Amino acid sequence: MALSKEVIYDYEIRGEYKFIQERAKTAIIEDGNELSSSYHRRVLTPDADVSGESSEVQALASAVWTDAVKEAYEASKE
Repeated sequence: MALSKEVIYDYEIRGEYKFIQERAKTAIIEDGNELSSSYHRRVLTPDADVSGESSEVQALASAVWTDAVKEAYEASKE
């Protein structure tokens, strides 16, 4: 009987300002069967510092957070 914990991430790009939604699924696995799981979600906005994030998040931010998107997001906060 072997127990393991598995974390899987998936991402969505949402809205006018291209918010990055990250969902993490944490599953407890026993002998190949999932015993339980839970989810955690967080949202990153175009003004977020992603330098300490995973390479996946950094690549998404670089692709969708253009200067125009960042400027529009900043203007919307005023």
